[in-house]
Amino acid sequence: MAHVWMVRAGRGGYVSDDFAKGYIAIGWGKIGDLSSAAGVADIRDLYARAYPEAKAGEVGNAVAMINKFRSVMRVGDQIVSYDPARREYLVGKVAGDYLFDPGAVKDHPHVRKAEWVGRVSRDRLRVRSRNTLGSTLTLFSVPEDVLADVLDALHGLSQNKVEELADAAEQEREELEETREDTQARALELIKDRLLRLDAEQMEHLVAALLRAMGYRTRVTPKGPDRGVDVFASPDGLGFQEPRIKVEVKHRRNSAIGSQEIRSFLGGLRPGDRGLYVSTGGYSKEGKYEAERSNFPISLLDLDELASYVVTHYESFDLEGRALIPLVKVYWPAE
Repeated sequence: MAHVWMVRAGRGGYVSDDFAKGYIAIGWGKIGDLSSAAGVADIRDLYARAYPEAKAGEVGNAVAMINKFRSVMRVGDQIVSYDPARREYLVGKVAGDYLFDPGAVKDHPHVRKAEWVGRVSRDRLRVRSRNTLGSTLTLFSVPEDVLADVLDALHGLSQNKVEELADAAEQEREELEETREDTQARALELIKDRLLRLDAEQMEHLVAALLRAMGYRTRVTPKGPDRGVDVFASPDGLGFQEPRIKVEVKHRRNSAIGSQEIRSFLGGLRPGDRGLYVSTGGYSKEGKYEAERSNFPISLLDLDELASYVVTHYESFDLEGRALIPLVKVYWPAE
């Protein structure tokens, strides 16, 4: 059974014009000619020698794609590539076996001949197809339904198809929203992973940075007898103005805070204080109950809530806070 492959034409599609001349190609030129490579093990050895600084995960992904291009891909397999300058997908078939030809495609010496049969505008595809083909991987398999969408657009839209796409506009908006929500959820999980890598002292400074981003002035308590207070925050930084926020930070993964620890923290609060307890290990049912029945205002933050607050206020983080948890902003269509 023939495979269907998406082959990216370099970062940003900068070798799309070379592809259009009848090629598909991949980079990693330092590993040299793979014509005599016996299999994955040989490719991995060549890659390790050519890129000794590469991390294990990077090596695994790269070797898998190189092997697919070198050994799994077959003449006659269907291929798709994207030309971002024209917002079009090249559609065709693999027309030749693997070659090492540094002169065919700029910076992409591992080459196969391609027979292109046409182009498809990105705007003629469904949202799912656009999202799938938008992966940044150099080489990956294309699902059957996405290929069917591409071929349908390639062969011309019938009137029924035009009407179908028009009727599906609302469904596509819903798919786009679902994709956005999924991306946000995955991003939040990655941020939580990064937060868990902080040590206990860094977590205290991260919480202080969050409070500064929310408009407070903060002081991280020096190590020693702190009566349960790791961070102090107030509008003036001195505690003369309310609210005075006393913060306890427990950075213990998979270790829920119980009632005794909440009770001990509450014992250090005084009239006019507000309590904030941050626990990356969460809280037991008894711990939550102890906070609910407190005479002092107290908020409990677990890892999920901490990550959400970081995302919400990150644009106001100072340099110290951003150094602890470096994040980048991703823009998404509003409609």
